[in-house]
Amino acid sequence: MGRSQSLPRGGDPRFGPDADDTGCTILHVDMDAFYASVEVRRRPELRGRPVVVGGVGPRGVVSSASYEARRYGVRSAMPTARARALCPGAVYLPPDFTAYTEASRAVMRIFRDVTPLVEPLSLDEAFLDVAGARRLFGRPADIAALIRRRVAEEQRLTCSVGVGPSKFVAKLGSTRAKPDGLLVVPAARVLEFLHPLPVSALWGVGERSADALRRLGLRTVRDLAEAPAGLLRRAVGEASAAHLHELAWGRDPRGVTPEQVEKSIGAEVTFDTDVSDPDEIRRSLLALADKAGARLRTAGQVGRTVSLKVRFADFRTISRSRTLAVPTDTAREMFDTAWALWGALAPGEPVRLVGVRMEGLAPAGETPQQLTLGAPERGWREAEAAADAAAARFGRSVIGPASLLGRRDTRQVEKPTRP
Repeated sequence: MGRSQSLPRGGDPRFGPDADDTGCTILHVDMDAFYASVEVRRRPELRGRPVVVGGVGPRGVVSSASYEARRYGVRSAMPTARARALCPGAVYLPPDFTAYTEASRAVMRIFRDVTPLVEPLSLDEAFLDVAGARRLFGRPADIAALIRRRVAEEQRLTCSVGVGPSKFVAKLGSTRAKPDGLLVVPAARVLEFLHPLPVSALWGVGERSADALRRLGLRTVRDLAEAPAGLLRRAVGEASAAHLHELAWGRDPRGVTPEQVEKSIGAEVTFDTDVSDPDEIRRSLLALADKAGARLRTAGQVGRTVSLKVRFADFRTISRSRTLAVPTDTAREMFDTAWALWGALAPGEPVRLVGVRMEGLAPAGETPQQLTLGAPERGWREAEAAADAAAARFGRSVIGPASLLGRRDTRQVEKPTRP
């Protein structure tokens, strides 16, 4: 069996910006160390220093690390305590998801200036189909360069772009282009690019699957591509075997899906120490409802079902939900419902995590809401919209619906929940 190799380097002329991009109409754009880069953008004095964004408490997790921090071994999803041990001199910052969402929206607008066929995967990455943009903007590699230039000039952020004939190949290309690079995988060189890679490069191969494949002597993508079907099925099951075999031969027929509708928007918090104090739980639910409400309004969405998530000290996790009579995007109504769900639950034991999420989303402009002028829910919406406008100028950590939130609890570590 073959030996696994790293991805071809971005400086390899076979896969550089001048490579043949005929038929390579799929771009994968991935922002570089996005959360950390947004923080450095608004705090220029941090440029060149290790910056780590994530939960700052003892149970916190790293959300993003600048490339200066990565040189010390700091990685996303790593416990913050481990990151501090590896890089004690880094600047550690709590996440500001309102700022990251605003930056993401600005970047996505640049993408949509080029093509309407944009499929966001998260705040910091998206697939683009530029087949229809070639007449106006040129070859796919030129379009990728244009996007990188506009993001740098207009947003003062960097991104890496992979250009390929399929989503799978384009995403592999952007991975190798990092940071701040561009890599083209010509359609005629896909297998030349793909087959030397370790099996872990394939979508759907996690650590456990990779171990199972390696035990069978399947170390490279070429090994997997040439393996008997029965051997693959024994290692990963019938469905996964068929999926991986197709990817190993560079076959990925999926197209770019322009609209990816969010199914829920919310936030959750992991406490530094397990909490049983009802007042602290209440403050947490208030703060989480405020964050979720701001994200709903930023996304132009309303929802009908409020969900409460609770994780206990022994890691048992339960959820409770309630559907509202009228869709809403207000933090106040989300909190009232979540607090009622908590009261009905009455767990009576310390909790490690709580979360608030709004489900059953729909566009705000197309959904009937509270129509009575001056009604309480209408008043809360107007007040919270005004707070949003102030937060856009001064930051949500400074401006917030104080009558709703009260004192912020700085011992908490907040992270977003996505569908």
